[in-house]
Amino acid sequence: MDNLSLVLSGQQIELELYPIKEADIDGVQMGVMNDGSPFLTLRGLARLCGIDHAPLLRFTSNWHEERTKPRGMFVDSLLKKQGLNLQKLFTKTVIQGTEANAFPDTVCMAILEYYAFEANQAGREIAIDNFRKLAGSQLRRFIFLSVGIDPENPRRGAMECFHERLLMNDQVPFGYFSVFREMADLALKMVRNNFNFGPSAIPDISVGKVWSTYWDRNGLDEKYGRRTKYHHVYPDWFPQHRAGPVDAWIYPDDALGEFRRWMQTEYIENRLGAYLVKKSADGDLPRIDAEKIVLSVRKPELPKPH
Repeated sequence: MDNLSLVLSGQQIELELYPIKEADIDGVQMGVMNDGSPFLTLRGLARLCGIDHAPLLRFTSNWHEERTKPRGMFVDSLLKKQGLNLQKLFTKTVIQGTEANAFPDTVCMAILEYYAFEANQAGREIAIDNFRKLAGSQLRRFIFLSVGIDPENPRRGAMECFHERLLMNDQVPFGYFSVFREMADLALKMVRNNFNFGPSAIPDISVGKVWSTYWDRNGLDEKYGRRTKYHHVYPDWFPQHRAGPVDAWIYPDDALGEFRRWMQTEYIENRLGAYLVKKSADGDLPRIDAEKIVLSVRKPELPKPH
């Protein structure tokens, strides 16, 4: 399995990428990962390209060397035009009990374009025909439709994820607030501005970590009373769910005003933009307008009295 690492309350949590939806359409196996990315398997991609899967496996498994050769350079250049500098082309996963290589739709289209217009294999006409049908975002749309996901509403999954987590973590003990619950308004505005709120994009972890450091550095236990920990739970389709309830800091209500001021004057002003840019650059999120999101979550100020 491929893993992503996140830090939560000082602990390392390994996030496994795995399929949450799968389909087999005319021998082309496909699906959607738990981070929302659509994929084709090796055999499915080979079928689209009109070639046998064995040479495709050799090419993609040896990507470090192949990307310096003509075929790899062509595919690599197409990916780089989309801002993707990939060290590997697929994710190893398990589908129906069998290990499989899952290729993201962007990689699939780059490889398909090579076999349609650059290669000279016997099945070239198959590749050309499939490329014409699936150019642009059509492959992504095709995979989503095939597994029963609405491609016309890309926000829906993020919004449902946000609501599900909100309901599951609604009962914070009396006299305390949680970072996740308190930043719900900010998270909602981020989702409305195309932030892909999901297993690989959990902004409350970033906020909680920085706020915890601020709390310690400024001795706020002495000022507002001691913080404590309370369980935080994740939906069962999140990889984090496998660890069970996670202890996360909750803070005395008396500190709520300071937290809100800190969010506006420190985190949103100085850190949120960098967080969004990094998530996009890491490939965990679609390209997003970080500046637009930052502007949308700033609170207005009352005019100063004359």
